[in-house]
Amino acid sequence: MRKVPAILRQARKAIGDLDLLKILQSEINHELSTKPFQNDESKSFGDFVVDWDSPQSQDVVLRKRCESGEEVAVSALLGVGGSNENVKFPREAFMKVGVKKPGLRSMLQFDCVATSRLGDGCDFEIHNVNYIPSPDLDSSACKGPSVSFFSSSDQKLQEELYKYLEARGVCKSFADSLLLHLHKKEQGQYVEWLHKLQAIVTPSE
Repeated sequence: MRKVPAILRQARKAIGDLDLLKILQSEINHELSTKPFQNDESKSFGDFVVDWDSPQSQDVVLRKRCESGEEVAVSALLGVGGSNENVKFPREAFMKVGVKKPGLRSMLQFDCVATSRLGDGCDFEIHNVNYIPSPDLDSSACKGPSVSFFSSSDQKLQEELYKYLEARGVCKSFADSLLLHLHKKEQGQYVEWLHKLQAIVTPSE
């Protein structure tokens, strides 16, 4: 016969597991019933194609080749916390946009943030612009700054840099499509994680 303390410990564990199961099931039901993003139809990324979108990762990578031969690559993932709960997409997305001229290995890199605005619109902001030299070039021959001067640059220059990205497909509609995709991706991953946790703590028959 097992000792009473051992039986009590097992009973307390069973009760605790049952409470956890109830909470998990409640959370799963809530996510499946609300579906704040899953019912929204996915939008086009324009001429961009998805290059990386693993179910096990939080990021996505998109690429396009312009008629001029330029290559544009965008990597993005959601920020940690919500920026505004009163907008359609509460989380902002961090984007790195790389633009490379044909025949060159050097590139321009834009550090951007895509956000949802009040009124159901989306937009993006450029935070940094860096020149990334080719690794085959001698560093002394590369005069581009290692840090960005975007925030302190001339207003007209900033406006032209926004137009530069917009002409290559990185615009407000692109930001909207990207935020929807990343929010749907995260919600799907969260529900899948809840199901896996539920399976682990469910008692074997």
